[in-house]
Amino acid sequence: MQYCHVPSPVGDLLLAGSSGALELISFPTGAKARTPGPDWEHAERAFAEAATQLRAYFAGELRVFDLDIRLAVTPFQDAVLGELRRIPYGETRTYGDIAARIGRPKAVRAVGAANGNNPLPIVIPCHRVVGASGQLTGFGGGLETKRYLLALEKRTALG
Repeated sequence: MQYCHVPSPVGDLLLAGSSGALELISFPTGAKARTPGPDWEHAERAFAEAATQLRAYFAGELRVFDLDIRLAVTPFQDAVLGELRRIPYGETRTYGDIAARIGRPKAVRAVGAANGNNPLPIVIPCHRVVGASGQLTGFGGGLETKRYLLALEKRTALG
């Protein structure tokens, strides 16, 4: 696995993958924070395009990512992640909305679990999913990071 770190307003993001495909983005803090494995190879150039697109996103200049990604997920997780990618920039959906859109309206908790295991946050915008009443719920990078990402999108979507 190759990796690099990309500075961002929410801390240095860990990007990792192999064979030219991005497979993981990790925040520096939060429940899902990861560190490079002992056998990982540092490779800035492997993720140059991802770094460029992430910088553009944080500058409010990019709304949809176009990257070579590789997901090792179940068919259910793939359906959830696919629906997350359809949430427009600057908008949110509830877990129930996502469950209904994939044809599994009673699978709200399973949608939450799939959302929580998203290996490519930001690129696949799991931060755009909120609780039924609109409240912010768990996020692998921490709720402050989720608040920041949603505020960034709201601010730039209006401008």
